[in-house]
Amino acid sequence: MEHDTYVSPLSTRYASPEMQHLFSEDFKFRTWRRLWIALARAEMVLGLDVTQEQIDELEAHKDDINYEAAQARERQVRHDVMSHVYAYGLQCPKAAGILHLGATSCYVGDNTDIIILRRAGELVLKKAAQVVKNLSAFAETYKNLPCLGYTHLQAAQLTTMGKRATLWINELIQDMENLDFQLSRLRLLGSKGTTGTQASFMELFGGDEEKIKRMEELIAREMGFEGVVPVSGQTYSRKVDSYMLGVLSGFAQSAMKFGNDLRILQSFEELEEPFEKDQIGSSAMPYKRNPMRSERICALARYVICDSLNPAFTAGTQWMERTLDDSANKRISVSEAFLAVDAILNLYMNVSANLVVYEQVVRRRVMEKLPFMATENILMESVKRGGNRQELHEALRVHSHAAAAKVKLEGGRNDLIDRIAADPRFPLTRAEIEATLDPAAFTGRAGSQVTEFLKTVAGPVVARFGGENLEAAVNL
Repeated sequence: MEHDTYVSPLSTRYASPEMQHLFSEDFKFRTWRRLWIALARAEMVLGLDVTQEQIDELEAHKDDINYEAAQARERQVRHDVMSHVYAYGLQCPKAAGILHLGATSCYVGDNTDIIILRRAGELVLKKAAQVVKNLSAFAETYKNLPCLGYTHLQAAQLTTMGKRATLWINELIQDMENLDFQLSRLRLLGSKGTTGTQASFMELFGGDEEKIKRMEELIAREMGFEGVVPVSGQTYSRKVDSYMLGVLSGFAQSAMKFGNDLRILQSFEELEEPFEKDQIGSSAMPYKRNPMRSERICALARYVICDSLNPAFTAGTQWMERTLDDSANKRISVSEAFLAVDAILNLYMNVSANLVVYEQVVRRRVMEKLPFMATENILMESVKRGGNRQELHEALRVHSHAAAAKVKLEGGRNDLIDRIAADPRFPLTRAEIEATLDPAAFTGRAGSQVTEFLKTVAGPVVARFGGENLEAAVNL
């Protein structure tokens, strides 16, 4: 590898080979050739002077692209599409005269972009389904493990470790459903001409509009699409890119939420991302086990969220039937958003498959706070036995604040139960008070919510979009 020129880290460190292939020059130009074949075949079926011999010749050379000839020609004419028309024609001299017949550059350029969007989106769905599968297994395993819930990042009512995982899963599923919807609405541009009027095809087909419409149907079918867009200027609407990157931003947001939650929980020593046997957490502090992969998820997510603004501006500045200020921005922003989301999902797959739970720490942290949460139950039971609600409420307030001060100011243990048990105003024995401190009694429907969610929501999503188990190799 050359070391004296810039290479995107998305290629060298983060994105998978399969996603990089979809945005490669080779995939693009091979798709161009398939589109030229589909156009020629449709024109032949509809009566233009195109022969099967010419199509066979095009088919024979659809994959062996003569890049050197194309590059040399582009240096001459400064036009990528016409350079590849020329190079393909060198290999197919019998078909050279009918190549690109009636089409504009956007016929191959924009239709290829739509094909790439679909293929890349399908790969995102596949990887996201694996994350859902991984987190579902985690949620099932820990659906009844009580842990501290947090609102405002302050300890609140208990939840379970598995229930928290369903929050991560549910947001990811929303992104998957959104992406699936956008993919279902993707249509090829078709062959619309320089301003979208198909004037050149009116000339070729002698004004027969039905043949023009049939031509686009044939092209769409050969390329695996239900149809083409009903109207356009020279290009497909750039709002399509905006919609797609909006969806990718959603994946980034969901992954960032997971990554941040994990980073916080790792600092609490409750949960930990996988840490390899020989991994170094810090160059200065050998003992450290930093959440490096979660941090990387969050870093890449920030990039995607910001990048999603690019196609929004592009869509808004496409003057009339088109301008070319979309091209340079589009070829960077769209490809790199997909590469970055691919990298995020690779990391997410890896981390979610190997999460480590420190159950004793989780329980210790619960028991440190549980006496405060149990005060309402203690109050209700005491009132049932004849206690004065207002008097006991005030006593609990005083005892709670004193116990909290001992913990925070003196570094002592939480002695709230001791204080309540020693207060004669509470008609409960110490054993009865301690009986209220079962964490499972404070998690509500968390366990059953997990069971229902996995069965009715997550399971069907994995069955639909998931397949073989995927594993992600993560560069550290």
